[in-house]
Amino acid sequence: MLQTLREIFDPLFSLLGGMLFTFHGWGAPWWLAIAMLTVVVRAVLFPLTFRQVKSMRRMQELKPEIDEIRRRHKDDPQRQQQEMMKLYGERNINPLGGCLPALVQLPIFLVLYYTIKEFEHLESFRTGGLLWFDDLTAYDPYFALPVVYVLTLMAAQEITIRNTNPQQRQLMRALPVVFGVVLARFPAGLFVYYITSNLISVLQNLLIYRLHPPAAPEPAAQAQEERKPSDRRRRRRRRAKSKKGR
Repeated sequence: MLQTLREIFDPLFSLLGGMLFTFHGWGAPWWLAIAMLTVVVRAVLFPLTFRQVKSMRRMQELKPEIDEIRRRHKDDPQRQQQEMMKLYGERNINPLGGCLPALVQLPIFLVLYYTIKEFEHLESFRTGGLLWFDDLTAYDPYFALPVVYVLTLMAAQEITIRNTNPQQRQLMRALPVVFGVVLARFPAGLFVYYITSNLISVLQNLLIYRLHPPAAPEPAAQAQEERKPSDRRRRRRRRAKSKKGR
């Protein structure tokens, strides 16, 4: 398996391994070299991350219209799908656009995992951790790193899911726990990468959401919302008058 992945991703193996050796050669301990590598990777992927967050935001802004389409065509799933795709096309939104950064990071995860496995023969790497996770090639015996990973991932995604529907929010909040359990016995070096990546995601999401606040509601929709209280007041006044007339 390792040899097959090595052949497929050999340039990426060489690049990530070379960067780790370079950062370590500058005097950084191995755990810090992994964190520095994460910063470089996330900086390269930032344009994709920016598009992902914008795509998620635009999808969230379409939620009222999507809900209306689902209500109108609840008995016709095919028509419902056609109308939703038509809406995406009119707004120039790719519903799968938010998946691209995750797909791009998957080979990086695999390459980093097997790079760490290849570094097992280096004594300095096996003792290049920090505090209680001294061995970067072994899993955290106290499982503190998986817990920190889950918490930082929750914090990163909480910024982006605040406007999603409740069911989706509950699912998204449960996924980090599932990932933490699945990855719990992975090498500590991988958790250094992912925790650093999650912290960068928190900063990036805060920055993107601050620079691009939610779009203002459409004038027609806004006017309709503003008319609703006055319409209710008029209906109440008419009902009161009709009672007096009786």
